[in-house]
Amino acid sequence: MTTSFPTRRALAQRLHVWALVPILLLVLTVGAGCVSTGTNPVSGNTRAYGYSWQEEVKLGTKADEQIQSQYGVYDGEGLQEYVDEVAQEVLAESHMRRPDTPERFRNTEFEFRVLDSPIINAFALPGGYVYVTRGLMAHLNNEAQLAMVLGHEIGHVAARHSSQQAARQKFTQGLLLGGAVAGQAALGGNVAENVMGIGGQAAQLFSLSYSRDNERESDRLGVEYAIRAGYDGAEGAAFFESLDRVREQGGQSIPTWQSTHPDPGARKQTIPELAQTWQQKVDAPARTIDQDAYYGALENVVLGKNPRQGFAEDGVFYHPELEFRFSIPSRWTVQNQPKQVALVQPDQSAYMIFSVSDAESPTAAAREFAGQEGLTVLDRQGTSVNGNDARRVLAEGTTQEGEVVRLLTYFIAYGDSVYQFRGLTAGDQYSAYRPDFEQSMTSFARLTDAEKLNRQPTRLTIRPARRAEPFRSFVDADALPSDMTEEDLAIINQLEVDQTVPVDRPLKLPN
Repeated sequence: MTTSFPTRRALAQRLHVWALVPILLLVLTVGAGCVSTGTNPVSGNTRAYGYSWQEEVKLGTKADEQIQSQYGVYDGEGLQEYVDEVAQEVLAESHMRRPDTPERFRNTEFEFRVLDSPIINAFALPGGYVYVTRGLMAHLNNEAQLAMVLGHEIGHVAARHSSQQAARQKFTQGLLLGGAVAGQAALGGNVAENVMGIGGQAAQLFSLSYSRDNERESDRLGVEYAIRAGYDGAEGAAFFESLDRVREQGGQSIPTWQSTHPDPGARKQTIPELAQTWQQKVDAPARTIDQDAYYGALENVVLGKNPRQGFAEDGVFYHPELEFRFSIPSRWTVQNQPKQVALVQPDQSAYMIFSVSDAESPTAAAREFAGQEGLTVLDRQGTSVNGNDARRVLAEGTTQEGEVVRLLTYFIAYGDSVYQFRGLTAGDQYSAYRPDFEQSMTSFARLTDAEKLNRQPTRLTIRPARRAEPFRSFVDADALPSDMTEEDLAIINQLEVDQTVPVDRPLKLPN
């Protein structure tokens, strides 16, 4: 590394102010909570909570708007309706819908959404908001597995786990909610740390999440709810085995997962035990798996990253839908998010963030940016970037630790939007990174390459095996998304690469 940890922390503080993912807006806009007593719908007991149930519902409603904006809801009406149908069946068997549950809980409406993300993730927000990603959906093999995952997230809401954590922690509600979203990522990791390279206080705030006891309770509730709804609750074990394989495939540990979630390898053992216990406890209908219904709903879902939303290739970032392109400095990593593109220097001592400005013109955007408290404008000028009207602003600021950082920003008019490109590094390293900043920012241009403009996503299709052969024989490597291997596809099918597939066994394959 070419920089010390204090400098990285200083950069993190500046990024925390200017360039973090939009979920931080929630952190900054939700007020502080105070500890109060309330009822737990699961146990029926009275205990301390960070906020009242009414406050939880309000927080969830506010956060839901930003989650939809930040991640995007998957544009597949059939899949969304299917998930909601299964979720409502599981919800009906939960503590939130039982006759002896207080009316304020029973009357709470739940919202279930499929997010347009390839990351394997499911999470819940207070007040009845539950999310699964299309990436997670691709890794499930039947309706019973989906029911268990949904039941797990409903369990978090019913047990009021976020509010319990708020009562234990002396942080604002917004920080806790931000942590719930970032910290619950099954395999996505810590958004602030892994996407932006942030350390120190900002990373600690984002790592707040449910405790292991919370997760174990939600596992128990998820299995119970699924079984009461008529599903084979033991099926969830196969999904956790897939998670374990994905983690091993990545070759690295997931800090947020390991610190707050039971190990997926252990869960694939405990889930069947829980299922056996609950099957004996409740008078449940026949156990079902419903693979056909699940695969019918999953057919044609986008597999992996969607290039229509932007992709990096050979040192260039392309966006087919918005028809622009810009270059990526050598060895810098790219994190493409729904609302921004983050470029990170190898040792994380410099960053660039590309996003859309709310301003009506580059001039207005530059004026608003330059007027921020704590910024000293060193240079501001009008310019043109490949024929597009633009404004260039160089500013300087000081962190709470007294370290100077420099921020170079271009505001570029293109089409009906104003785009902003921000580069940030320590003041004494600005001259070293300025060429990278300028090169990327001034390379912004219209995308005219027909092949890039017409790039389409890979989609899943369900095809039965017509012969008994190893799984790898069914994989067309040329059809795989660029970010996926045959091992990844085997995990999606909950099979081993060399495992012999029985005749007529349905397979999820790229189309």
